Amino acid sequence: MELSVFNIKGEDTGKKVVLDDSIFAIEPNDHAIYLDVKLYMANQRQGTHKSKERSELSGSTRKLIRQKGGGGARRGDINSPLLNGGARVFGPRPRSYSFKLNKKLKALARRSALSYKARNNEIIVVEDFSFETPKTKAFKAISTALKVGEKKVLYVLPEMDTNVRLSARNLQNTDLILANLLNTYAVLASKNLVLTESSVAVVNELFKA
Repeated sequence: MELSVFNIKGEDTGKKVVLDDSIFAIEPNDHAIYLDVKLYMANQRQGTHKSKERSELSGSTRKLIRQKGGGGARRGDINSPLLNGGARVFGPRPRSYSFKLNKKLKALARRSALSYKARNNEIIVVEDFSFETPKTKAFKAISTALKVGEKKVLYVLPEMDTNVRLSARNLQNTDLILANLLNTYAVLASKNLVLTESSVAVVNELFKA
């Protein structure tokens, strides 16, 4: 698959880049995408939730009523989960929500997400660019020229440029990611994918089947 390369003014430079068909033109696997996104979101959870159980709650351990002869069940201390203000039964405990996915399945999910973007013509390739100083207005002008400024857009860079990062960090609906860290969730969470010319080679090398 070939795509035209645009400059930061949104003009066609006449150059072409080749997107590897084994990455950008496969039959997407929706279940692989689902599992990879589920894993990503699970890894974002802190898992630090905790409620006090009966042995951890402060309160008198005195028996509240006669234990026998009343005709009803025996009643324990004031921390009983059956009483108002008592402890919680089987409350949440700190835990990890992560689970294991095979590397091949993760790779399939990434290729499937990229193939969806390519199929829907939501991938744009732009010449490598940088700024001498951080300039949010200049970065916003690039998105406007590429006609991606109104919806969420993900810029894929070969390596992190401090001035570019600082220029984009205050822009709404604009995210940056390194090509080697590209993941299924980030691709699908953005409407458009803007690849710099150098990042195409990185993606083609890292994610090929």
